[in-house]
This record gives sequence, C-alpha cells and structure tokens, in this order.
Amino acid sequence: MTRRERNWLLLAPAAAWFFIMLILPLSFVFVFSFGERGDAGGYVAAFTLEQYANLPARFAAFKNTLILAPLGTAAAMLIAYPLAYQLAVRTDPKWRLILLVLVIVPFWTSILIRSYAWIYILGGQGIPRLLESIGIDDVRLIYTPFAVLIGIVYGYLPLMVFPIYVALDRLDKRLLEASADLGARPMTTFFRITLPNSIPGIATGCMLVFILLMGEFLIPALLGGGKVFFVGNALVDLFLQSRNWAFGSAVAMTLIVVMLVTVTLYMRLIARLNTQRDSDVSLM
Repeated sequence: MTRRERNWLLLAPAAAWFFIMLILPLSFVFVFSFGERGDAGGYVAAFTLEQYANLPARFAAFKNTLILAPLGTAAAMLIAYPLAYQLAVRTDPKWRLILLVLVIVPFWTSILIRSYAWIYILGGQGIPRLLESIGIDDVRLIYTPFAVLIGIVYGYLPLMVFPIYVALDRLDKRLLEASADLGARPMTTFFRITLPNSIPGIATGCMLVFILLMGEFLIPALLGGGKVFFVGNALVDLFLQSRNWAFGSAVAMTLIVVMLVTVTLYMRLIARLNTQRDSDVSLM
C-alpha cells in the first residue's frame, strides 16, 4: 500500500461521517429551498425562486440575529478576556483549577433553567422591582433585546473564556519579565506582547460563540417573549408550526451563506493580524 493510499484510508471514516452528517442533509435542504409548500404543509417538488423572493418577510429575524449575535460575541469577549487573563497570568496555580471549575459550573445546569432564572431577575419581581423601591419607575427589562443580549452573554461566556485562557496560559512568561526588565510599562507590555499572542484564543472563542449564536432560538424565545426573533426562531416556526419546509429551507440556506461570508471575512482578518504580529516579532 502506497503512502497516498494509506492517507486516503485514514481519511475515509472522517470523510464518510462528514458526508452523511453534513453534506447529505444540506443537499436536501438546498433542494427543498427551490420547492413549494404542499396543501397540508411539507414539501412539493418544484423549481422556483419564490421562496427566496419571500425572504424579506423574515427581515426582522435576520436583522435581530445579525445585530445581537455580533454584539453578544463582542460583549462576551470583553467580559471573558479580563477573566481569562486573571486566571492565566495573575492567579496562583494552586487556585487556578478551582476557579476554572467555577467558570464551567453553570454548564452543569440546563440552559432552560438558567434562562428561566433570568426571566425572574429581569422580570417585574426582580431588578425593576428593586429600582422601583429606590424611586426609578417604569423600567422594563424582560422581553427586550437587552434581555436577550444578557441571556446570550451569560449562556455562552464559558465558551469564550477557555480558548482565551489556553492562549494566555501558553504565553511564555519570560517575555513579560523581559519586557519589564527593559523598562516597558504594563500597558505597553500588554498591547505589544500579551494581546498579540492571545489573538488565536480570541479568534477561536469568537468563532465558537458567533456560530452558535447565529442558530440560537431558546434564549430569544424565553427572554425575548416572542418580540425578539432570531433566525433560529423563524426556522422552528416554519418547519414545526406552519410546516412550510420550502420557505424554511430557503431561510436556512440564506443563513448558511451569510455565516460562510462572515466567517471567511473574519478568518482573513485574523490571518492578517497574525501575519502582522509575526512581522513585528521578527523586527524585534
């Protein structure tokens, strides 16, 4: 057996899994997107662009997703980075494992239960009631975009913390010591050494959170109260309630295309930043 044949043999199980679990289902969705809705729902074979022409009917869902998903990703990154930095650089190693476990403790509870907890916190008996007691009336938090943003940041924060933590933990601490010995200020050290070397972790965390948020439906359904729809909510409605599989497939394919374009541009930006970092290091 040649080396090329051995490589193909090793790749065969993963390729078969990839084809069966991803390519094949997506091909059905692609074909369905050009069909029509049957009289009793479902799918009727056809070749029409009518479903794509009806996409503006779900404009609000796309708008909410394309606004709140990047905002949620950015907010999670801004909160996760200081936490990951504290854990990886500033924390005593004997406490590090305990604190890391505390970060993932929320994952031990269903996201459904955690979302219901936020319904109470943001609802009339939670923060608004507390604000009312100090004279601030008519504050509405629940069933708003702000409530959904809070929910998605809280729900996905651990997925952002760990990649950044790993990147910072791998950082050679001797570089920080050398920078301090050479008289660099802490902020200069951070922006010239720490932040550039943590870009891979930031990129991984943002990618994980953003991709999952683009398909999120539970948090908007609970904390949005039917007023803040994501594309995921639109897909649930189209496939399970109105049974318009053709239109739902068109919406799903459009979401996939939007995600592919966004992720491609993002990866090019990260590659450019990594190239710039490597050039800066070589000049040093």
